[in-house]
Amino acid sequence: MDDKKFGELVREALDLLPSEFAEKLNNVAVIVQDNPTDGQLRELGLSKKDVLFGLYRGIPQTKRGSYSGVLPDKITIFKKAIEAVAKTDEEIKVKVRDTVIHEIGHHFGLSDEDLKQNR
Repeated sequence: MDDKKFGELVREALDLLPSEFAEKLNNVAVIVQDNPTDGQLRELGLSKKDVLFGLYRGIPQTKRGSYSGVLPDKITIFKKAIEAVAKTDEEIKVKVRDTVIHEIGHHFGLSDEDLKQNR
């Protein structure tokens, strides 16, 4: 899938968020990157053989105290990993949506365990 169409799927996933969540997204940037960097993998204790669909970096809303003048939180969606497991355009769309929602869950303070329980 070309980069433009993939980016549109990410924007579409954000647009489909329920308003009660979309309105509370605060100081967060969502970007697309082909693959995680070596540094990102190292930071997470992963190898190049591990699959990473998305990554949240920032201060979850549940842990924010005095919060001003800081760089935006960042959600990165990894295009090549999603394309490796989702073969059709529809499968890619679903995986992008699931990944965006998962990473936004981290922005709102949910752990991986919390997110697995709510599937």
